[in-house]
Amino acid sequence: MKPSMNIMLYSTGIIDIKHPSQGIMDIAGAGFTDMVLDISLYCNQLTFRDMGKKSHRCRPGMQIIDHPETLSGYLKPLLDQCTRSNMQHSVAIAPYLGRDTNHRDFNNTLRQLAEESVKICGKAGCKYLIVKPLFAGIADTELWKANRELYLHLASYAIEYDVMLLLENQCKDINGHLVRGICSDGQTAAEWVDSLNEEAGEQCFGFCMDVGVCNLCGQNMYDFSMALGDRLKAVVLRDCDGDRENALMPFTCVDQGQSQTDWLNLIRGLRQIEFSGNLMLNLADTAATISPILRPGLLQMAKSIADYFKWQIEIEGLLKKYQSRVLFGAGNMCRNYMKCYGEQYPPLYTCDNNNSLWGTNFCGLEVKPPENLKQLPEDCAIFICNIYYREIKQQLDNMGINNPIAYFNDEYMPTFYFDRLEDKEETSCCR
Repeated sequence: MKPSMNIMLYSTGIIDIKHPSQGIMDIAGAGFTDMVLDISLYCNQLTFRDMGKKSHRCRPGMQIIDHPETLSGYLKPLLDQCTRSNMQHSVAIAPYLGRDTNHRDFNNTLRQLAEESVKICGKAGCKYLIVKPLFAGIADTELWKANRELYLHLASYAIEYDVMLLLENQCKDINGHLVRGICSDGQTAAEWVDSLNEEAGEQCFGFCMDVGVCNLCGQNMYDFSMALGDRLKAVVLRDCDGDRENALMPFTCVDQGQSQTDWLNLIRGLRQIEFSGNLMLNLADTAATISPILRPGLLQMAKSIADYFKWQIEIEGLLKKYQSRVLFGAGNMCRNYMKCYGEQYPPLYTCDNNNSLWGTNFCGLEVKPPENLKQLPEDCAIFICNIYYREIKQQLDNMGINNPIAYFNDEYMPTFYFDRLEDKEETSCCR
């Protein structure tokens, strides 16, 4: 049985790296127990970009870039505060260049910083390190060669420190326009991971899928997920408008009532491959615009959204968990349940508060009164198939029902009944 997926929050936009205590306290207060260790924050991307200019101001991180071996010392206050707050960091991000950087001179420095990042992860108990592919000043025909050398060089460090290296899909900046870049094709990404693991002689490489990049590149995330399969160890959840680079709270980038990110195909894909890795919420831009006074409430909402994604992706696993089940509700959601899961996870029956439905047949299920639920064996689960979840849950609690109670939802089903039933038609349509 696969382990349950791990929910994480990006620290970017939330934690002040010089004074991390309040940010970590806010993250923990929202219910998160794990956060992404963004090592790149200590090596400002603007610093890399400006180093190629003849004149520039010294920014935070300059001395770290000049001396990569000092990187761990700069992270120590943050790591110490995480330890005091029982905050885990299962995934880290190695320093990387901004997409509009063309100076190849920095690639060797990136290699050294990645080496130090692996060591930091190993000592801090970080299981995964995202190392974004090299691209600056490298011709398209040389990308695989250059990155193969980088990743295989890092493989020995990863094996020594028991850290898995994660590649990540990238956009490419062409005169300010973002187009598909390295590993933006799912099949190519899978081939890169397999080839590296084969040459390394161990499974020390995996993949991180950035939803924002998929959206910017106009990709089908179901196909992307399916191509990667169990190579996929982490997913970055962030919203954007499909045109500009943003890290917004999921479900907040909307145009005329339509989401600008294809969450449907993402959830379908992750559900199909039974994803059980790290689900990482990145709302750096949303968090940066919110007053620190309001940030605790924002992070609580973020935790609810992360839990929602986890529930949706694992919904089939929830159905598998129980040997027997009944449904509460004889309507559209019940109908979609029977269409998608009726044969694989057949319910004993369904019940409904509408007494005119009692004793009838709905989609092959007998409709019974809620009182019949009191006769169920203790291990039989009740799946609420109705949008009035909390109201029905309260009803069951008031009835003294002690059976496991779970929610079923048909928003992201493999297939749908697009024609919605009216109340008066519900019994006749599926008899």
